[in-house]
Amino acid sequence: MKVFKSMDLFAPLKRALAEQNYETLTPIQAQTIPAAIAGQDILGCAQTGTGKTAAFALPILDYLGHEQPRAAANRPAALVLAPTRELAIQISESFRVYGKHMRFRQALVYGGVSQGEQVKSLRRGVHLLIATPGRLIDLIEQRHVDLRDVEVFVLDEADRMLDMGFLPALKKIIARLPDERQSLFFSATLSPKIRELAGRLLFNPVSVNVTPKSPSVDRIEQRVWLVTRANKLASLHKVLAGENVDRAIVFTRTKHGASGLVRKLERRGFRAAAIHGNKSQNARQQALEAFRRKQVTVLVATDVAARGIDIDGVTHVINYDMPVEPESYVHRIGRTGRAGAEGIAISFCTADERGELRAIEQLINKRLRVEKQQVPLDSNEPSTTKPGGHRPSTRGGQAKRRQSENRRGAKRPFRRCKKTRQRPDTSARRPAAVG
Repeated sequence: MKVFKSMDLFAPLKRALAEQNYETLTPIQAQTIPAAIAGQDILGCAQTGTGKTAAFALPILDYLGHEQPRAAANRPAALVLAPTRELAIQISESFRVYGKHMRFRQALVYGGVSQGEQVKSLRRGVHLLIATPGRLIDLIEQRHVDLRDVEVFVLDEADRMLDMGFLPALKKIIARLPDERQSLFFSATLSPKIRELAGRLLFNPVSVNVTPKSPSVDRIEQRVWLVTRANKLASLHKVLAGENVDRAIVFTRTKHGASGLVRKLERRGFRAAAIHGNKSQNARQQALEAFRRKQVTVLVATDVAARGIDIDGVTHVINYDMPVEPESYVHRIGRTGRAGAEGIAISFCTADERGELRAIEQLINKRLRVEKQQVPLDSNEPSTTKPGGHRPSTRGGQAKRRQSENRRGAKRPFRRCKKTRQRPDTSARRPAAVG
């Protein structure tokens, strides 16, 4: 089965797909949708950008359309768990688009915002609940959510949830689900922990693995620039000032680094915005929307947002900092080259990040193209050295203390005695106190 038109789907659902010009199924969709509609459990392994959302959204909507379950207050009939707020929001939007000609209610639950409106939507009655694990646990413990009526349960990006430490929350949620249910389990990787979780979650599942032997995306041109830490910003300027950069996502290792990099880029004339865990939900959504509308052309993000960004037309991904986990590299560069387009991924690698580079090459089973970059420091940026080549002190007052010691004639730095660990008696060398 290769085309949506030939599938036996709920008629209003097929109408919405035709309006969105959905014609050919992706491999993950072709192998999972018919089995899911038949009521079987699914264990699906596929990389991001392969159509996984439709692989579970269409069977759920088909079930809601044909079975017409009651929208009971606080008791959803279908539950979808996602690791991040951004991904949960995108999943909700996909359900809205696919189900535009259907009558169903959905609620979206995630942290970082007040729970008031979320609780109200649950009380009005919902067919479908899309949630992140942390906020869902909070609402369950407050008795705002009851999972006893869940007929279809979806766990999306399961490996990412385990990376983010959600396993205890997942166990609590699964324990609240009824034994008689259908479970659809999707993950980009199948580590031993993932297989163990799948064993507890699924009953005689249809296992589908469409992950290529090499997890890198063939359409993405991957390069590595060997740079010094001091030249990273100038190197980034060189990339972003290129003619072919339409939209670019820059990944940093820390939240503080992302915010600081945005300020530096703005001083250089680039329209940039940051998205990371310390930003409020409204700020993160505004940044994504501005990036989607090209009001900003550079989005600086951390790994938490790596799988939550699904925007077509991203021409470049720049790893300003090499990822600590090699799997994160695959998810980062997967933000470009989407929907059949080509993309470019450039990673800045310093001497102390060579280990991360080797781990990435081992994971993707490919040697990456390495280029040495000789980018001059920008004179507009503050230098890390003083005129004459002397590096300023990194400890407050250290230079002044040295000057004071020199005036007193001190020859040796302070040391502790090896045996007694006591401060040596230097009173004979000290000047007499002024009375």
